Amino acid sequence: MTVLVEQRDAVTVVTINRPEARNALDAETMAGIGEALTAAEHDSAVGAVVLTGAGDRAFCAGMDLRAFAAGGAMIDKSRPGLEVFTERVYPKPIVAAVNGTAVAGGFELVLACDLAVVATHARFGLPEVKRGLVAAGGGTNLPRRIPLALALELGLTGETIEAEQALRLGLVNRVVPGDQVLAEALALAGTIARNGPLAVKVTKELMVAQAGGAGRDEIAAAAAPVFASADAKEGAIAFAEKREPRWTGA
Repeated sequence: MTVLVEQRDAVTVVTINRPEARNALDAETMAGIGEALTAAEHDSAVGAVVLTGAGDRAFCAGMDLRAFAAGGAMIDKSRPGLEVFTERVYPKPIVAAVNGTAVAGGFELVLACDLAVVATHARFGLPEVKRGLVAAGGGTNLPRRIPLALALELGLTGETIEAEQALRLGLVNRVVPGDQVLAEALALAGTIARNGPLAVKVTKELMVAQAGGAGRDEIAAAAAPVFASADAKEGAIAFAEKREPRWTGA
């Protein structure tokens, strides 16, 4: 299978399983990721997702250029695809566990995730221009994350940057030795998954909205139902009773 799915307590681990192709994305793989994320979205037992790649060489090398050159369909329109989290605010936090190189569409996958734990040997880049292509799967949104001049340098040269530089630019959260990447990502995702699911969902939505320029009135209106929720009451009661809260997501 090109995509593996495993449940670790309240965290779903989605692994791109094409190490022989540097975990490149073909139609089957993109559909597999989309279906895994769709299933996690609708599973109330899932509090967070970790997205990673098989092996230690590559997280994802982007689009499978061999398949593209052969003229095969790159998207299976009959199945969910990457759009389930790249073209909207996916309701559950996704942590990228970047076990190796993430370039082109692979880098765009990392940018679409909420948090990223990366290996010290990982590298990032948008080499599409070297192949006469455009990083239209999210790479062109890079100026929203880093200064325009730096984004243009990555997009126009197609060159890569190292993990520590990505950390300095604020593109990733943590850099750790390669053999610790998945464990660190699982710990981070697990910490998130223990929190109130409704509060986590709305916090993510509101932070993304505010980063996009949403006004205070819009933010206040979206936050109001959380304060009136059963989970908010349970959180306060659990604190007073010195016990772990029992969340219902409502």
